[in-house]
Amino acid sequence: MPAKSKAQQKAAGAALAAKRGDIKKSELKGASKSMAESMTESELEDLASTKHKGKPEHVPQR
Repeated sequence: MPAKSKAQQKAAGAALAAKRGDIKKSELKGASKSMAESMTESELEDLASTKHKGKPEHVPQR
């Protein structure tokens, strides 16, 4: 599943780093914290590896 925005991609990257032990899970906030708890490493890789060309910084909430 590709990321819908640059912000989602960045959050997935931070969560992935925490899963791999590169950063402490206690350093995560907001979306990245919940992503680290609820998603697998492969799901996070898919989101974080999305090309960000043409993606908006944020997607408006409904």
